[in-house]
Amino acid sequence: MEKAKILVVDDEESMCKFMEIMLKKEGYSVSSSSDAAAALEQIKDENYDLVIADLMMPEMSGIELLSEARSVHPDLDFIMMTAFASVDSAIEALKKGAFDYITKPFKVDEIKIAVSKSLEQKKIVRENVQLKQELKVKSDFDSFVGNSPEIVKLKKMAERIAGSDSTVLIQGESGTGKELIARAMHSHSPRSDKPFVTINCAALPENLLESELFGHVKGSFTGAIRDKEGLVKAADGGTFFLDEVGMTSPAIQAKLLRVLEEREIMPVGGTAPVKVDVRLIAATNADLEHEVKSGNFRADLYYRLHVIPIVIPPLRDRKDDIKLLSSCFVRKYCRKMQVNEKTIADEAMKRLLSCKWPGNVRELENAIEHAVLLSRGDQIVPKDLPQKIKEEKEPDLVTEAQPTAPALEMIEKAYIFWVLSQTGWQKSKAASILGIDSSTLYRKIEKYKLSSPTTPAGDLQ
Repeated sequence: MEKAKILVVDDEESMCKFMEIMLKKEGYSVSSSSDAAAALEQIKDENYDLVIADLMMPEMSGIELLSEARSVHPDLDFIMMTAFASVDSAIEALKKGAFDYITKPFKVDEIKIAVSKSLEQKKIVRENVQLKQELKVKSDFDSFVGNSPEIVKLKKMAERIAGSDSTVLIQGESGTGKELIARAMHSHSPRSDKPFVTINCAALPENLLESELFGHVKGSFTGAIRDKEGLVKAADGGTFFLDEVGMTSPAIQAKLLRVLEEREIMPVGGTAPVKVDVRLIAATNADLEHEVKSGNFRADLYYRLHVIPIVIPPLRDRKDDIKLLSSCFVRKYCRKMQVNEKTIADEAMKRLLSCKWPGNVRELENAIEHAVLLSRGDQIVPKDLPQKIKEEKEPDLVTEAQPTAPALEMIEKAYIFWVLSQTGWQKSKAASILGIDSSTLYRKIEKYKLSSPTTPAGDLQ
């Protein structure tokens, strides 16, 4: 770890030597100067983390040195020392941007603490700047990799609507990058300096989800020992990303409608509504229009969410992007693992291109990470890929035209339909009986085009 660089400036050489010896023992890289003008030249030539300067020096005062130095390095921290303590000089030094002010004679611990605090604050500021830059890069539309016509069109549309406050519904299979698009839209909106808050509705049971979304008041239920602010309120002024909105209950759907129509929320157990100012971006991998027809999703909420729909195509429908995505992921994980950059052998790329990628971009990224980790040479070859991809056969027209074992899917389709019928189409109950989670059941229903016999969409043929 690089040592912090400190410059001590005092017209008394004995003070310079004392400070230099004491601070070097603390592990810092220390230089000193008894001439303020010479010190200014050192500051221009070197990148110091901190300057400790005497306030009263001949020819140039400590405050004058601070002003001159700040014109060269605006973020350079100063600690002022003086034997002529006065409120006026302290205030002037602090107004000019000094971090701290110490009166001579001082205790050694005083200067150690002041130096430590200054350097710690500087470190935090630097980390925050770096983090914001990284987040900006990660949230940019360029981080949504793809140059296929579908993705180019999608990104242009998302950029156009990013600056508005309109509600957006992002539709796409799991792993296609719905949250990535939502973050990029927030980053390019007037709300970018405000919070981006997200929640996955499928990850929480209904009672907990309601409390997480809208908050609760003390005593509203067992365990509510204090008032809690919900995530919608936490996003006030910013963007709230509601993932898997199709998995919400009718009660929560009604509350979400209130957020959109009245710009207010009602905490669990509360009696007074709380005003909120958020832009809502929702996402789903379900067919909400079908869910509306089935009576599982409120039509009024659907139309409020469906103001601006964005549909992200699955990876299997944009094969042209697989090479580009794979190369990006290889670079990413080579850097992360601190190994020389690798290439993908033609045979391995053929395997990647022939895969159907049910998990979409997320599955491809995991496969590349796996391959980079296992690869021992400069190239990723088929043996480095996950077993599932190595074993996946290339498309065979004869095999695809004449499936060898269709019976298993028909049995599964019939069984799911029977369980749904027995439970009165209560999907959460049916999922429990089937031993699968609700999101998997929704995908099966969509795959087999199942619906209640009361709707014309039902088809068991």
